[in-house]
Amino acid sequence: MKTITLGMIAFLFTLNIQAQNKNVKSEVKTTVTTIKDSKGEKKLIKTQEVKEIQNIELKDADSNALNKEVENTPVQVTAITAVTANGVTNIVDVDRSAYYNLNGQKYQVSLAETGYNMYLPNKEKAAVLRKTSNNNYIYKAKNKTSFGYFDANGNLVLESYDDKTDKVIVETFIMVKE
Repeated sequence: MKTITLGMIAFLFTLNIQAQNKNVKSEVKTTVTTIKDSKGEKKLIKTQEVKEIQNIELKDADSNALNKEVENTPVQVTAITAVTANGVTNIVDVDRSAYYNLNGQKYQVSLAETGYNMYLPNKEKAAVLRKTSNNNYIYKAKNKTSFGYFDANGNLVLESYDDKTDKVIVETFIMVKE
């Protein structure tokens, strides 16, 4: 009985000593921004975790050679961004913060605690973008509310309803690649 128990324990320990078949690289970057305005001082904490996973495969796995070459395999990269402001944490899969152009006017879209804020070049807040349950956004400016989403090129597309013409107007904010 003692031999069987020791054998089972040895078997369980050998399961944990198997060769690793993945290369995993994880990097966490934390940025703390302090904003001072008329309402006081606020801390904005942005934590971005980038994880790269690559499977390890051998070129000649069936050969009898002792030292075998490793085959290059695709790297799967996942990035998760968590923004904490005013005690509220918002998790973002893709950060869409960038500069965008619409009709010659340049806008800055920056991450906020509940979505994104859009600013003019003079740092005046132009609009807010709030995420909906189906990964789209509600765009709210002073006198305009629209439905928005980011296309495959990273551009911000807004769709607004014009009740005078009974049509949907599509505006595209082109992402500036600097």
